[in-house]
Parts: sequence; C-alpha cells; structure tokens
Amino acid sequence: MNTAYSVFSDYYDSLTDNVHYSRRADYIQELFNHYRRTPGLTLDLACGTGTLTIELKKRGIDIYGADASPEMLMLAKQKSCDEGLDILFLCQKMQELDLFGTIDSCICTLDSVNHIINKEELQRAFNRVSLFMNKGGLFIFDVNTVYKHREILSDNVFVYDKGSVFCVWQNTPLKNSITRIDLDFFEKCGKLYRRSSESFCERAYTEIELEEIIKAAGFKILGITGDMTLSPPESNSQRNIYAVQKI
Repeated sequence: MNTAYSVFSDYYDSLTDNVHYSRRADYIQELFNHYRRTPGLTLDLACGTGTLTIELKKRGIDIYGADASPEMLMLAKQKSCDEGLDILFLCQKMQELDLFGTIDSCICTLDSVNHIINKEELQRAFNRVSLFMNKGGLFIFDVNTVYKHREILSDNVFVYDKGSVFCVWQNTPLKNSITRIDLDFFEKCGKLYRRSSESFCERAYTEIELEEIIKAAGFKILGITGDMTLSPPESNSQRNIYAVQKI
C-alpha cells in the first residue's frame, strides 16, 4: 500500500470537484460562528492539495496546512502561489504533528480521520492536536460514518469518467469496520490509455470510540451535526461533523 498517495495526488482535484470547496469554506465559517469562536491561528490538518486551506485564507482566516504526502503538498503550494497567497505547508503525519507554536483552531476534513485505521494511532493524532492547541480552542473534524461504510461503500464498485481521467473505485470490506479501497486510473495518452493504481484503507469509528478518543485527548464535545448542516445527524448520515473544545 502506498501511504503517500503519490498516484492519487495527480487526480485528486478532478475526482473531488463535487466537494464544492467554496461552500464548505462558508460552512466552516458558519460552524465557528455557531459555536461562538473566532478561528485565530488555524491549522488545516491533512490538508491534501490545499484547496480548502486556500478558500479559508481568502476569507481572512490565518491558516496553514499539514499533510503526510509531499506530492499533495507540492500541488497545494503551487496552487497557493498561483492565487498570490503566502501559505505555509508542513509535511507531517497527523499522529506525528510537531508545530512551531500553539494554535487556536484546527480543522480536519473530508474523512481524513478515517484514514488512520489503528485506534491507538488515532489517539496519538488527537493527543498531538491537543498538545499544540490553546485552552478553549476549537477542533472541527468530520468522519465517514459506520452507515456509509456498511451501506454505501460496502463491496461496491464506482466508476468515474472525468474526461481527462477514467477511474474505477473498488471497495473490499475487512474486519473492524475497515474498508480497503483500490483505485485504478486510466489516463488517455494519444490512442492509448496509461494505467496507474493506488490502494488505501479507511476505518469507520463508532460514536462511542470517538468519544473515548476525544475525552482522552483533553477535549469536550460541543456538538455533532450532519454534513453541511447545524442539525443533529440522521441515522443514515454518511458524514458527521464534530466540534470539540480544548479543556
């Protein structure tokens, strides 16, 4: 398994164009307002190619990003430079986060938490965020739900035709609510197609498991909502949003 997403980085933006990053940036601002917090110095943890980081920077938030993939970060830096924005990007794993100083807020979006499939490792990641966060700071993160892994991902196959690239997404359920995801990319080169592949796993954590991790890291839960809403999650919610405060 290639954990650096070196192949996926080439196609990540085209495959996530349905995320609507501008709307998601507005939603994150809405969450800060809802919980009556000013973002202050903010970390975008597992920032990927930096699209959301850039959108929030444009909205006046003092933000920087961290991600484990050098390939993702190269794209993030190039995109921020193209926008005329000076944004710091750090190449660090979530569970090995080592910042230069403290932060007031942290966001971690688009199921990045699910990519840590070992509970002890996820605890380490939350502990590191807590270590560098000022007291009273807000940590907003989302998770793909158990429902999504069981009913939507399951053992299904998805096909995406993005014009420039054709992607086959295959899921394989494993034990402990872990799903293996195999991606095959077909990029047209003249009359032929060039194939490349990427594999990784995601784990769906229960609310009880997440609550244990959150509390052990020194946070308290302010609220749990459905995606892109301020309302509590439905039973068939595919992504839940957590807002937790450093005690």
